[in-house]
Amino acid sequence: MTLLAADIGNSHTVIGLVTDGEVTAHWRVATDERRTADEWAVLVRGLFSAVIEEEWLDGISVCSTVPAVLHEWREMLARHFSGVPAVVVEPGIRTGVPVLMDNPREVGADRIINALAAASLFPGPTIVVDFGTATTCDVISARGEYVGGAIAPGLEISLEALGRRGAQLRKVELLRPRSVIAKNTVEALQSGMLFGYASMVDGLAGRMIAELGADPADVTVVATGHLAEAVLEECTVFTDHSPFLTLLGLGMVFQRNSARSK
Repeated sequence: MTLLAADIGNSHTVIGLVTDGEVTAHWRVATDERRTADEWAVLVRGLFSAVIEEEWLDGISVCSTVPAVLHEWREMLARHFSGVPAVVVEPGIRTGVPVLMDNPREVGADRIINALAAASLFPGPTIVVDFGTATTCDVISARGEYVGGAIAPGLEISLEALGRRGAQLRKVELLRPRSVIAKNTVEALQSGMLFGYASMVDGLAGRMIAELGADPADVTVVATGHLAEAVLEECTVFTDHSPFLTLLGLGMVFQRNSARSK
């Protein structure tokens, strides 16, 4: 079975082909709220048509944190892919993940999909750290429950904010500086972002593990998101790196809801 999976985030949309539980192709494009359903159809077809024929698609699975873009995707699916079964992750879709939050509807669809994938792929309690527009830390219990999490500004928007608001600061490339104690402004910004975020992630994960009352050796900590590789080696807490965790979760949620989608 080959699925087209789309994770529509605030800054980027990750589109991939998931074949028999593996991501066989993937692309990342800008999430543009001005893009129409017809434009999305041309873009999406242009990406996957270089890999497979459209008639080989068995389904489409979509999650989004941007309502305006999701509206256009719904229109695109109805007009351009009406013959392909589709699942849009929203309230009422079966994920099999109990959400133990004050208001479960507040939790982003991508975070629930990550929880589903983590609970299916990793043993014991799991913490998923997703490095995107925001840096999110989500906790999944050993029973597969979404327990809760934390949200921090993402690496890129933090750098942009410093460049805009700091009179003598500038935008810099997110690279590892020569040392933590920087000798120039560019490397000082890089040090603060890279090593500062690594310390934040290690600290948050450590506090979460302590609050769970779990043995750290029994907790899986997974890094995902397109910015994960920037800080992955600077963190000490990660046990796994799954760059396409959300796409894999979208494949799983399609399987659970495919009877409804037909």
